[in-house]
Amino acid sequence: MTDLSNLGEFEHVVLLAVLHLSDEAYAVAVRDEIESRTGRRVSRGSVYVTLDRLETKGYLKSRLGDPTAVRGGRAKRYYALRPRAVAALQESRRTLLQMWRGADDRLEGAR
Repeated sequence: MTDLSNLGEFEHVVLLAVLHLSDEAYAVAVRDEIESRTGRRVSRGSVYVTLDRLETKGYLKSRLGDPTAVRGGRAKRYYALRPRAVAALQESRRTLLQMWRGADDRLEGAR
């Protein structure tokens, strides 16, 4: 059993974006991935803060890439999931699927 209660909804979304991006998961790409998949506008600052918090909580690890001229000699910080994040996402998915089972009919009936 993982500690899902320690993750908020936006933290889940950020972890899923990192999962989808794999080796290309840096802050701007994470923001773009969230916006393209959800249609939800996300500030770059909220992504940076959340990535840092998830790393502090032990869900992510990061590394600096090579500096690039495009970025004025600055390097991108790339993020990757730790096993704890993978377990949390698997448990979250399993829990949500269980809760959604049979709920579609009830939603239709509630209209």
